[in-house]
Order: sequence, then C-alpha cells, then structure tokens
Amino acid sequence: MTADLSPKAEEIARHTTALLASGGYNSFSYADLAERVGIRKASIHHHFASKATLVRVVVAQYRQQATAALAQLSGHLGDPAAELQAYADHWVECIRTGDTPFCICGMLATELPTLPDEVAVEVRGHFRDLTDWVGSVLTRGAARGQFHFSGTPKSAAQSFVSVVYGAMLLARALGDPAVFQSTVQSAIQALLAPPR
Repeated sequence: MTADLSPKAEEIARHTTALLASGGYNSFSYADLAERVGIRKASIHHHFASKATLVRVVVAQYRQQATAALAQLSGHLGDPAAELQAYADHWVECIRTGDTPFCICGMLATELPTLPDEVAVEVRGHFRDLTDWVGSVLTRGAARGQFHFSGTPKSAAQSFVSVVYGAMLLARALGDPAVFQSTVQSAIQALLAPPR
C-alpha cells in the first residue's frame, strides 16, 4: 500500500480489497471488516471516517498499482504483442490460483448506480486508464504490423477490455477458470491475425 497509511490502515485496506473482490461494495459492513481485522468498528472509523472514504482509498491505490504495473510491462517488454499477452497471463494466473479472482473495479462497475460518487469516479478512472493503455499497446503493435483491427485503436481497446471483463465474469459464473484463458486468448489471436 502507500506510505501515508499506518500499518493498521494498510491491513484494513488489504481486507477491504479481498471483500470487494469477493462481493463488491454492498456485500460487507464495517462490522464484517472489524471481525476480519480483529478490531472494533470504532477503530476502523478512526482510520477511515466512512466506508465510502475507505473504498475510495482502496480503489485509488489499486489504480496506482495497476498503472505502475502496466507501465512496467511496457518498459520491460517493449513488444506490444508480448505486453498484451503478459496482461492476459496476469489475470489467467490470478483467476486460476484464486489469489485475486476478480478485479475489484470490475466488481464495483456492476454496482455503479448505487456507489458513492467518490468511489464511482475512481472506478471510471480505472477503466479509462486501462483502455488508454490497451489503446497505446494496440497503436504501437499496429505500427509494427503485429495487430490488425478495424476502427480506431480506442474502439479496439474498448472491445478488448470488454472481452477481458466479460470473460472474467463468465469464468466466475461457470466456476471454470479455463473459460477466461480461452476467451481472452481468442481475442488476442483475432488481433494478431492478418486481414484477409
């Protein structure tokens, strides 16, 4: 987590991330969180005045970590096709092991109509960040002749992100992690296929 949180606040944030990934914003209360962390609800309020504040902080940190990880992929690999594959492989592993079986922003996006505004802003920001990154990868890959798509890089990026999150949802619904991998791999292969 970030350096501006105390160790106990970091622990609270870690447990919040797990609760968000398993059930979303409306699936838990401060009482549930207090039981997991082993402290009183009042102690959670000491660190985070409200649930909305807590979840906003958690999602903001998640965005920062995701943005840094994507930038590291691009900087380290320097190959658009490999970058897109590495992004997909990250989620394949997370879903397969159950470590992070669902993106917290994906889970929260399903609840957008009922989320506090401060949380919704962060969730929307995550999807903008991700779509921008995928769009930049596709743009660079198309310039190298690796990727082929119709329309703009932005629309192709939105389609790819939709496939990733739809596959995540389908894998969860069917209880079959392999569904995610096969679905996303098909989307990558379609981008790599030369036009006929």
